Amino acid sequence: MASEYLEHKLALLPDKPGCYLMKNINGQIIYVGKAKNLKNRVRSYFKSSHTGKVAKMVSEVADFETIITGTNKESFLLEITLIQKHQPYFNIKLKRGTGYPYIKITNERDPQTMITGQVKKDGAYYFGPYPNVYAAEETLHFIQKVYPLRRCHGYQGRPCLYYHMGQCLGACFKEVAPAEYAAQIKRIKSFLNGNTAAVKRQLTARMNKAAADLEYERAAEIRDQLHYIEVTVEKQKIISNDKTPRDLFNFYMDKGWLSIQVFFIRQARLMKREKRLFPIVDTAVEEMTSFILQFYHRRNNILPKEILLPAGLPNKEISEILGVPVRTPERGEKRDLMDMAAENARLTLSEKFRLLEMDQSKTTGAMKEITDALGLPAGHKIEAFDHSHIQGADPVSAMVVFVDGEPAKKLYRKYKLKTVIDHADEAASTREVIRRRYSRLLKENKPMPDMIFMDGGEIQMDAVKDVLENELGLDIPVVGMVKNDKHKTADLLFGDHDQHVHLDPRSQGFYLVQRIQDEVHRFAITFHRRVHTKHSLSSRLDEIKGVGPRTRTKLLKQYGSISKIAAASVEDIQALGINRPTAQLIKVSLQKNAAVAKGSSHD
Repeated sequence: MASEYLEHKLALLPDKPGCYLMKNINGQIIYVGKAKNLKNRVRSYFKSSHTGKVAKMVSEVADFETIITGTNKESFLLEITLIQKHQPYFNIKLKRGTGYPYIKITNERDPQTMITGQVKKDGAYYFGPYPNVYAAEETLHFIQKVYPLRRCHGYQGRPCLYYHMGQCLGACFKEVAPAEYAAQIKRIKSFLNGNTAAVKRQLTARMNKAAADLEYERAAEIRDQLHYIEVTVEKQKIISNDKTPRDLFNFYMDKGWLSIQVFFIRQARLMKREKRLFPIVDTAVEEMTSFILQFYHRRNNILPKEILLPAGLPNKEISEILGVPVRTPERGEKRDLMDMAAENARLTLSEKFRLLEMDQSKTTGAMKEITDALGLPAGHKIEAFDHSHIQGADPVSAMVVFVDGEPAKKLYRKYKLKTVIDHADEAASTREVIRRRYSRLLKENKPMPDMIFMDGGEIQMDAVKDVLENELGLDIPVVGMVKNDKHKTADLLFGDHDQHVHLDPRSQGFYLVQRIQDEVHRFAITFHRRVHTKHSLSSRLDEIKGVGPRTRTKLLKQYGSISKIAAASVEDIQALGINRPTAQLIKVSLQKNAAVAKGSSHD
């Protein structure tokens, strides 16, 4: 049921194409969608009953805004831009990763072949993607043995080792004619495009001749080269006589989940399969379209010559945006592949449902238990902090992040405290780390967490609230994690007067709090040990006469520990640019300290 405010906004919606942005109570954009008719699409969320992720999203919507576009195609492009900019929680989001490895023939005077993860518009030839780095390496090794180009760094006045091995055309000591490179590149391109029959015949003839001439080592080497072809270029079964590079997409949807299969068809073979699973908010057609467009906006994804899609998707708009033909096969091999992708998508989703039943109560279910107990609206992201020091020395703070009950380790952060005068002052430590964390998020206009958890009591919580409310003007719920006298999770502190909130010790919500508390403590302690060890090494070196910051840095960079420095010879220490008297003093001092430490350990 929409609020009165939303009802007024729904009545003003235009019946034009465009994008809509759903916002939660904190003004964060939680979903971006597109529509041919904004009025009908947005109203459908609030005028119909929903289940699963759609119902969850609608329950969190407190406001929305729309952006009108001139055409449906413009709404596709705008949607992708908005998703990549805002990273809304409920949208399908693809990381802009490096993709798969490719084999590259460089565009230069003396070209060479190499494996690359970066595809550039530099005039080079790129082949792939390969299923994994190993497959690309094996293929490259074969090419370098059978179709050598340049392997060395270029002209050096003498033949390189690769030239003597037959794996370099000689750019190391002579000028190789462009025509010779061109002929070799033509052979490489033909080979990588799947034309392996000719080279197999040539290699088989050479192997037989070498065996007849009793050159058994050479024959064995050629036999291995034939094997390379079988395990790389010919590893996949031929599925067509048409060698057009294609990507094929199909999907299966059930219970609000979308299962997607992507087949990469290269050299007339199925080279790679990618599978993805998402709980979705919009229709399968809209979500699939968004997925495909984001898929090709990732870095290093080379567009194929053709894209194959199931019936019902907007082929025309996708083709216009990507600039390649988009077709729906109706018969033959391609139709069979489309059916196989659909069946794989169905089986993958069935397996996912079985796992979901076991996992849901531990993750999103646990988050809901916590927000319900605290009387808060639904939340997804918790940031938790803890401090660590030894008698006030080397104070550090650490932050861990949990999203829907799962640790998001790439979002963890470490802080060396800089402004705390009394290093045992928990309130001052808390103020510094909270100020640094959330002033940065404000400056970078990044989304805030739904809750902040502090490992501690009222002192830490009051410090957090003071910085958030009085310095930064933020309203983020702050929760304290309390331990009992056995250092085990007991309950939570929350509210204006830091009231105790009890969770059932056997509930998933309680277990989640326990995991968060243990994880932030582990992360802080690990970081502190690393910092403290490094500072201990530095302080012991600083006690030696003649060792300044520059000398100390050289020693730590080279050896990393006191024991390794003590074990080094005076000559080795001198080799770092340290004069002999200082090197001797370092050696004697550290050996003496080591002996004292060893003696005390036996007392």
